[in-house]
Amino acid sequence: MAGPDATSPARVRRLALFALVAAAIVALDQLSKVAARSALVPGEPVTLVPGVMDLSLVYNTGAAFSLGEGGGPLFVVLAAAILVAGLVVAWRRADVPLPLLLAVAAVAGGGVGNAIDRVALGAVTDFFKTTFVDFAVFNVADIFVTCGVVLAVVLYWRWDLARERA
Repeated sequence: MAGPDATSPARVRRLALFALVAAAIVALDQLSKVAARSALVPGEPVTLVPGVMDLSLVYNTGAAFSLGEGGGPLFVVLAAAILVAGLVVAWRRADVPLPLLLAVAAVAGGGVGNAIDRVALGAVTDFFKTTFVDFAVFNVADIFVTCGVVLAVVLYWRWDLARERA
């Protein structure tokens, strides 16, 4: 189902909202990474919440859990593809629910935030380290990518079920 015509204010609003959410996430991610790089020293964790979370500066050349080591260029292309696909959907598909579109914007924003690090630094800046469980060190972009993917899957599933019933 195609969206509204090219001059539709609704179409422009959806595109602008998608871009604004993604850009805000990129800005939040990059600001947090600048703060982490200026305040933390690799190998010298700082307690954030005792027994729960430390701030520990690490640089990751892979993806989640350091998988895909050395695949940086592929991850940059993937982030760009998700961003472009989201922008196209925002522009062309008025039938896609706004919450689903915004979940994709979160994934795109997080992906672009990490892509900026990959291009500028050759590695992603990570700094949140759980201390109550052995888990990967992560960053703000990772939070948005992970939560955005989970939310998008759930929202897509609900939307798809509703379309099947209609």
